[in-house]
Amino acid sequence: MRQAPFPFLVVGLCACLYAGQLRSPSDRVYSTTQSNRGQQIYRTQCASCHGNAMEGDSGPPLAGDQFLSNWSARSLGTLADKIQKTMPFGQGGSLSRRQSTDLVAYILQGGKFPSGSAELTDASLNQVAFPAVRTSSLPSPEGNLAELMRAIAFPNSNIIFNVQIKDPGAQTKKQPAASPFDYVDWGSTVYPGWLAVDQAAIAITETAPLLLTPGRRCQNGRATPVDRADWKKYVQELMDVGKLARRASQARNFEAFIDISEKLNDACANCHKVYRDKGGTEGSGATRCQPASEEK
Repeated sequence: MRQAPFPFLVVGLCACLYAGQLRSPSDRVYSTTQSNRGQQIYRTQCASCHGNAMEGDSGPPLAGDQFLSNWSARSLGTLADKIQKTMPFGQGGSLSRRQSTDLVAYILQGGKFPSGSAELTDASLNQVAFPAVRTSSLPSPEGNLAELMRAIAFPNSNIIFNVQIKDPGAQTKKQPAASPFDYVDWGSTVYPGWLAVDQAAIAITETAPLLLTPGRRCQNGRATPVDRADWKKYVQELMDVGKLARRASQARNFEAFIDISEKLNDACANCHKVYRDKGGTEGSGATRCQPASEEK
């Protein structure tokens, strides 16, 4: 009896499935020589918009969590196409395919994907895709960094700082003015004393992660450095102080707020020294949100 060709069908099916699978940038798909060529192009054609370290400036970042989220599961060929057809800004089509491919290699190096012995080619670009990234459930940011700080961190930090000199438990409840009616004055009478401190501590703790929202810009237009380790550390320190303030507030521990205020001041000042205190009117200085290590 003639044997049915079942094994051949299985082999053929497996081969087709394997051929349809895209490789990962972690599979050493570019060479160091190629990324070095891309680096030279990047310095002259890209750095002025995307930053010396691909951290983003007037253009979006080309490394880090935000970049990987934007290019989740998309092929390297798609990135090379975008570079060749639209970059540099206003000069789309001025780069050759090889230059665009070399830039992709340099972007992979900036993203800490390991290099290998083979170079990316026009043929292999579409066989490699960035890893799929679960997108954040947070909406796109509405305000810039300065607006967010002034709306939440600044007023609520001042409520906590004020506990150093005014015992919330000893404050008498204010009566709202009868006329003319003022909603702000009235609102301050609804949750007075320790309740206001409770809420300020929650506001600091719960909203600090908004400083890590991808896509948020500083007032001067630079990208907020959400992918930098020191920025994440400063945000965590702010959250830690917020939690400490809430525990002390719930315990109605007036004396604890001298130490808590110092910790809160340090958490703010440590970040400000690196990213804010560099001149410029109301946070609009050109070097705001740029660490000293990246200044020209």
